[in-house]
Amino acid sequence: MTDDKTSTRHDGGAGGTSVAGVVLALVCAAQFMVVLDVSVVNVALPAIQHALGFTSAGLPWVATAYALVFGGFLLLGGRLADLYGHRRVLVAGLGLFTLASLVGGLAATPGTLVGARAFQGLGAAVLAPVTLTVLTATFPEGPRRTRALAIWTAVSLTGGAAGNLVGGALTQYLSWRAILLINVPIGALALVAALRWLTAAPPDRPSRGLDVPGALLATLGLGAVTYALSTSHNGLGAAGIAALGAGLATLSGFLAVEARWARFPLLPPGLLRVRDVWLGNAVMLLAGAAFQVPMWYFLTLYMQNVLHLNALQTGLGFLPHTVLMLLVGLRVTPWLMRRISARALIAGGVLVAAAGFAWQSQITTADTYWSGVLGPAVLMSVGGGLFNTPLTSTVVSGVDAADAGAASGLMNTAKQVGGALGLAALVAATSGSTPTGQGAEQTLVAGYGQAFALTATVLAAVAVLALALPARRDALEPEVGQESTAVS
Repeated sequence: MTDDKTSTRHDGGAGGTSVAGVVLALVCAAQFMVVLDVSVVNVALPAIQHALGFTSAGLPWVATAYALVFGGFLLLGGRLADLYGHRRVLVAGLGLFTLASLVGGLAATPGTLVGARAFQGLGAAVLAPVTLTVLTATFPEGPRRTRALAIWTAVSLTGGAAGNLVGGALTQYLSWRAILLINVPIGALALVAALRWLTAAPPDRPSRGLDVPGALLATLGLGAVTYALSTSHNGLGAAGIAALGAGLATLSGFLAVEARWARFPLLPPGLLRVRDVWLGNAVMLLAGAAFQVPMWYFLTLYMQNVLHLNALQTGLGFLPHTVLMLLVGLRVTPWLMRRISARALIAGGVLVAAAGFAWQSQITTADTYWSGVLGPAVLMSVGGGLFNTPLTSTVVSGVDAADAGAASGLMNTAKQVGGALGLAALVAATSGSTPTGQGAEQTLVAGYGQAFALTATVLAAVAVLALALPARRDALEPEVGQESTAVS
């Protein structure tokens, strides 16, 4: 198979910088769609059920189908970019995601919508790793890559927060169909940009084959684990435990195949011997388990069930989180990364976020949004803005260009599985029967407070683990002409 390496069109000088800016906008738009669609359907589920006649048992599959396929195919999606070229894989992922969004937005039956969401998940599993791979190949290590990673990370963080707001606004003022159809013009513009600015270049290394056994084992194993975790909000149950056990056993077989028999491994064993990679991904998994997904989930429930905000008001309630993470991630963190080691910044940011969750755990039924949410939001968001960019940079540093896609796929897998694992564990640890009658709100608040306290404890442990990461920081002054527009 020919390696369809890619490069950006570049005439040198300022033109190269502008082309790199187009590439950055392209990958951020693709990443925003992927992250947005994880949460954008949540507030629209009642409207979807009413419009298409979903049963109560079938409705969760609108969200689960996306998460299941997305999580299951991430490792394979990451390796595809290494084997078949970034441009080709990016265009294929964009095309599939956009087409599936169109089909889902026009769906007339439950089966059509669930199927479209599954194909959206497949497109997302291809897109999420390749956007990061294109970015790291376009911007060499140093301050310019840090700034690009800060923007990409901020888009990833705010996409999840924006899902509730965008979903609520579109559903309330247009239709639930708009939450899927909005991806069509964005995806079409991104496709045009990819075809215009990313061009095929001659291969510079021998052809390599796809590790089919490894791909099957990784996909089945991750799919089974994702299924068990994404359907465990009321406890794993026998089916969930069986799926989790089967998934872990299959992933063990995958690691054995990669280490001993695979000629062109999907996950090169040497990659896991790089301390930045294996330890960084361990931190990424635990941080994902304790930060973003649980924060959106439990805060959404608190604002709607206790503060009695509607879907749109709840989405607006996340604006401080979104704005602060953007400001800190884009303005403060890149500056600090030139002066403080990445591991110190990661540990410090995680501790600030932990303090925010500890504060959030003190909520009561007497609190308002201003007293119960806004203050902790400042610490949680500042902490998240501080640690996410240096952690992403650490995980992809020192990786051979030929394995960049695999590293990106592994990082996205750690983040996705970590979020699902953390949510399942927190729900299982804090849930009981749904409270009713007098004292119901006190019971709900106690459960949410416990979830936030557990999250703070896990984050404190993550901060300690982060101190074992390699010490690195950006050069204080970037070299002139450092930025390259080659995408390989």
